[in-house]
Amino acid sequence: MNMNHLMDGYSLEVSAKAIPALAKAASRIAPGSIISIPYLPNEDDEARLAAARAVRALGFTPMPHLAARRITSQAELESFIHRAVTEAGVEHCFVIAGDPATPKGPFPDSASLIESGLYERAGIKVLGVGGHPDDHPVMDVDHRWEVLEQKCQSIARRGMAPLIVTQFTFDADIALAWLATLRERGINYPVRLGVPGPAGIAVLARYAAMCGVGACASMWSKYGISLGKLLGTAGPEHFVDRLAAGLTAGHGDVRLHFFPFGGVEQSVKWISEYRSHHGLSQH
Repeated sequence: MNMNHLMDGYSLEVSAKAIPALAKAASRIAPGSIISIPYLPNEDDEARLAAARAVRALGFTPMPHLAARRITSQAELESFIHRAVTEAGVEHCFVIAGDPATPKGPFPDSASLIESGLYERAGIKVLGVGGHPDDHPVMDVDHRWEVLEQKCQSIARRGMAPLIVTQFTFDADIALAWLATLRERGINYPVRLGVPGPAGIAVLARYAAMCGVGACASMWSKYGISLGKLLGTAGPEHFVDRLAAGLTAGHGDVRLHFFPFGGVEQSVKWISEYRSHHGLSQH
């Protein structure tokens, strides 16, 4: 696959509290890039909406997350979407189930958010859902595929464009196999493949444990990490090299989605240096 295509139009996951770091790095990020704003339990709707407004003001495309089980009522969901659209020009949203075992309101999962009908009525054009190349903490493999297919079909029926954004993984071969299966099942929507930005190895290990991402010794090795050097810093160059080498036209539209665990500026710097090293055009 053309490396430029893979690296062009990358997206970033940026929490509300990291917006100042995004502003510092903004000049090195292509205008219009998708900035995904996670639904963190320690950030309220006002913080998330302020982040979406700031992302739009910086010239990027805000994609706020909505966590089904954390939303207390349909009115709360409707208010957030309405304000996001009118105050920040939001056209992209991302839906997840969320961490609580018991829903705080009427939405038990991301499918119920999609089926609320609120997104298309508010003018949302792209609705993102999660993909899981590694194991899922609750669902088995067959159930994962079935649910993903159903959610994409529901989004498309409602006149919106499905976008699949995956959890990060450390093993490019797992990612490639997952993409191949996705396309074999006839799910041909665009994918943004989760990549951990450069960070301390201990930090990466902590996030992997929190997110249920596999990180065994062999996987660390494939990622270019020696278990004898846990105090160092690791970037995703081995992962991206292997991914780019293995991708074909049959894998469809695939771009990278960076989780900047080591900081937004560090990830943007790594991307710029990687592009330069491979002779790729800068934005």
